[in-house]
Order: sequence, then C-alpha cells, then structure tokens
Amino acid sequence: MAAPGQPHHASYDAIVIGAGIQGSFAAYHLAQRHRDTLLLEQFILPHSRGSSHGQSRITRSTYPQQHYARMMPDSFRLWQRLEEEAGTTLYRRTGLVVLGPPGDPELEGCRRNMGAGDILDAAALAQRFPGLRPRAGEVALWDGSGGVLLADRALRAVQDVFRRRGGTLRDGEKVLRIEPGAVLTVTTTAAVYRAPRLVIAAGPWTNAVLAPLGLCLPLQPLRIDVCYWREREPGRHSAGTAAPCFMAKGLPQAPHGIYGLPALEYPGMVKVCYHYGSPTDPEERDQAAPDSPRPHVAILSSFVSSYLPGLEPRPAVLETCLYTNTPDGDFILDRHPKHSNIVIGAGFSGHGFKLAPVVGQLLCELSLGEEPSHSTAPFAIGRFPGVLRAVL
Repeated sequence: MAAPGQPHHASYDAIVIGAGIQGSFAAYHLAQRHRDTLLLEQFILPHSRGSSHGQSRITRSTYPQQHYARMMPDSFRLWQRLEEEAGTTLYRRTGLVVLGPPGDPELEGCRRNMGAGDILDAAALAQRFPGLRPRAGEVALWDGSGGVLLADRALRAVQDVFRRRGGTLRDGEKVLRIEPGAVLTVTTTAAVYRAPRLVIAAGPWTNAVLAPLGLCLPLQPLRIDVCYWREREPGRHSAGTAAPCFMAKGLPQAPHGIYGLPALEYPGMVKVCYHYGSPTDPEERDQAAPDSPRPHVAILSSFVSSYLPGLEPRPAVLETCLYTNTPDGDFILDRHPKHSNIVIGAGFSGHGFKLAPVVGQLLCELSLGEEPSHSTAPFAIGRFPGVLRAVL
C-alpha cells in the first residue's frame, strides 16, 4: 500500500485511455485475449461530455466508402455477440431510407455497396415511410438492415462485460503525463500505472493527450445540435411502428447531410439532426449563450417543413453532442510514428459508433502486434503530413 500522500502504483498488460464506446471496445477485446487491462476515464461515469452518450445511434449496412461497407458485417456480428454476453437488447431493426438527388456521389456510392438493398419509387417510399415527402426526381434507397443502436445501454454493456472478464475500469482519473518506453508509465490525478502497451481513444481530448508525445493530429471538435421534433399526430413516427431511420444526402441546403431516427428517446418526438456542427473547445462546449445563433437548426427547420410535414417545424428539445472530425472524414487507427507500443484511435467524424466493435478489435490487434482483421491503410496517420512536433 502506498504511503499517505504518495500515488498508488500498479502494472497491467495494457492501458486504454478513454472509456467512450471506442476505447471501451478496445479494452473489451484486450480482456477477451486474456490481457490484464486498465480502462481510464477522466470523467465520472456515466457522463455526457463526449461523443458516446445519448439513447440512440443509427446503424446500417450501406456505406458510400467500400472500406466501411466491408467492416459492417463484422460489426453487426460483434454487436450481436455483445447482446448475448450482456443478456440485453442493443439493436432495434427499423430499416433505413437513404434519400437524395440522382447522381449524388455519396448516394451512388451507397447504391454500389449496398448489396441486397432496394431502390424505392415514390409509391413504395410512401408506403414504408408515409411521413417523408421527397421532392420530384429524388432517389430513395432501402437498407433493410438499418436500425437503432441503444447507445447508453450499449456503452454500459461493453463496460460491464469488460469488467466481468477481469478488466479494471477507473473513472474520475484524468491523465496528467505519459512517459514512453518499452514499459510505459501513465500518471493520473489519482495514481501511477505501467504497461507495455497503450491505446489512446480520448475523443476530442486526443490532441491534449498526444501533444507531450510530439504528435498533433488534424482533429476538429464540433459541437452538434441534437434536435427532437414533436409529432403533430403522436405515434405516427414511433419506433414501435413501421417508421424507419433515414439519411438525406446531397441536398443543396444541407451539404453535410441530415439524418433522423423514429421517436424513441422522448415519446412523440422524432430525432432529426444535421451531420455537422460548430468548431468548439471540448472544455468550453457548454459555454455558448442560449440565445446565440444556431444556423444548423434553421437548416433543419426548413428540411422538416418541406420533407417531414407531420412534425412541428421548431425543435421541442435541443441537446448537444461532440464530433471529432478529420479533414477527410475517415478514422485514424494507427500506431504512434515514434512509439510503436502506443496505438491511437481518433477522428470518428460522427459516424463511428456503429463500427465501434470492429474499431476496438483493430485497436486491440494493432496493440498486440497482430495482423489487423481489416486493412488499416485508409486510417493511417501518414496520410496527414506534418503531424510530428518537437517535444520540449
């Protein structure tokens, strides 16, 4: 036992920094491989400061990028395994409509990669999603595998299974210092830990953790407006009916895309959000004045009025979340360029939750020096020049 006033010391096979969904799955996979693993979280759990909180996220098979489309079958399989291990439901299948103008690159990419999906005409779309009114000439794709992941429940489940496998989760411990070496030393506000391998999955705080290690990644934290819109006829868009999720691509008034989920979190309210936000410091994201301009809410109001006439055109509930975006929207999953036993998962750009089981597996494999189960070439740090910095 440490003397009074001295930090506690402990050694592990692996340490993971960040207990969001990506870091938690990395720790889960390491524990499954019988590695004694420590998962560190700077905030007291559960919390709403990062990108993994809230009740719902869309999942889907269709993706415009082939590398994600190839990862999704494994992701569905691993989510199902977690459901079985945790003894709880984490996924509700609703189907997904992908809507947009013909010829839009993302929409065409989804069409190429969606496999057994359908192309819906206006009549079929009206039958499956009577609340959605597309404009003349727009195309609708149907992904029958799409649905809702129960996010808060999923995060608890993966952490609970991790602990049942012998993993250690310590929350309320902020990392103060990382000393690289064959055996790394991680000093937190409460203790000092050592391990031969480290995974960093710190979300919008990633660069703050990496800066003393001479690395500055091109990550932009964004504050996202998460909006809920009241149904004019309660129950019309609820998850218990045939209402699916939807994504709108390639709209001139919403170049980053709009997505929606059926009423689930708040009875009688549909979640419709813009897939972009305002640059922010994660330490100050809640300091915006309540009456400050929200241009993305105005974009959503216009979309709801035109495409979802069954909803009130002003949001009834407005919350916030954080994205951490890379310049190209692809993840970063790679080893530190100078310290190969430090693995980094970052830049999930608002679409990483559904892929977290596979991301965690890849981070685990990189950390153990194994051949990754999917190519990590699209996620290499080297695609961004000039990220190494001198360490003072």
